[in-house]
Amino acid sequence: MEYRIKAVQPGRGVTCLRLDASNPADATRRAEALGCTVLSVSRGLSLGLSRSSGQFPVLLFAQELLALLRSGISVLEAVEALLEKESRPWVRGVLDGVHGALREGKTLSAALEASAASFPVLFIAAIRASERTSGLDEALSRYAAYATQLENLRGRLTSAAIYPLLLVGVGGLVILFLMGFVVPRFAHIYEDFGGELPWISRLLLESGSFVENAWPLLLVAASVAVATLFSGPGRSALGRLGERIAWRIPALGERLRVFQLARAYRTLGMLLRGGIPTPQAMRMVSGLLSAKLATALERARIKITEGIALSVAFEQEGLSTPVALRMLRVGERAGNMGEMMERAAAFHDEEMSRWADWATRLFGPVLMLFMGVVIGVIVVFMYLPIFQLADSIR
Repeated sequence: MEYRIKAVQPGRGVTCLRLDASNPADATRRAEALGCTVLSVSRGLSLGLSRSSGQFPVLLFAQELLALLRSGISVLEAVEALLEKESRPWVRGVLDGVHGALREGKTLSAALEASAASFPVLFIAAIRASERTSGLDEALSRYAAYATQLENLRGRLTSAAIYPLLLVGVGGLVILFLMGFVVPRFAHIYEDFGGELPWISRLLLESGSFVENAWPLLLVAASVAVATLFSGPGRSALGRLGERIAWRIPALGERLRVFQLARAYRTLGMLLRGGIPTPQAMRMVSGLLSAKLATALERARIKITEGIALSVAFEQEGLSTPVALRMLRVGERAGNMGEMMERAAAFHDEEMSRWADWATRLFGPVLMLFMGVVIGVIVVFMYLPIFQLADSIR
């Protein structure tokens, strides 16, 4: 179950976390394991949008493993404990594979790599880097914080999109009711009434009659369309189409660029702080970016291997913002590039959240006005013949 935790996080002040836990006390322990001072715990709102029933909960695994390791339990015993308490079959299968690999004497990273379909490449790389420095606790803590911040941002963006989607859904149902039930009733009345109708009213009434007569076919077509869109290939195709359209809108395209760069900064920061070399970390991050930005990142990686400073390479390839560029230069001078990248990501994440809130507050009334105009036009065109009849009687 997901819990929303308000806590004081070192270096960030008061923040809100979303953690998976079995009960509030467990959620508190997990937050404290991340170095936070818990202020309040409440049950989160789960809409079932972000996790499928068969997906391995990597964030929960990292949080639980971190808590067990910090209590003095070895890695093998910690995985055994997680396996014993787990009741979900697909999760038990993954944990059983990891446990078996550990019993064979493999390292944790090798055990996770044997189940690579369930664990992100970034998580495995962070664990492998920590094994060289005996900093497994720190690597798990860093990844848990990284994944939690991404989940928080994703949750805020999802929450911002709920209200417009509800408006579209309710408005669509109202328009469907008018076109499928109310307009056909008026069409029958006007047929008995006779007389010449305005062409726009005839078009509306004929459309309503078509919806009334062909509603089974329309229902089947709508069901097929929804099923196609919610299938894996359909979601991917729709996502690619939406991304292409969004990138072509100047203001929205720039926001998407900053959002992807912030995610890349955060991931690079986590990997660099884990001891992974910059060129290798950049290869691993390229999958988070669009094709255009991924190509620019590869060019920047080549320049870095040739001896060019990271900040210069990022600036030349358009992979920096004014704020991020200054932070990267500070990181190069101070030798804490990973920390500076995470700070740049945090800055842009907050900026993105504020922009999403502003866009939602603006888009909601605009969308409501648009729906009202469409419904009003339908009603006026339905009553237009009656208005004309009243004028002729006078």
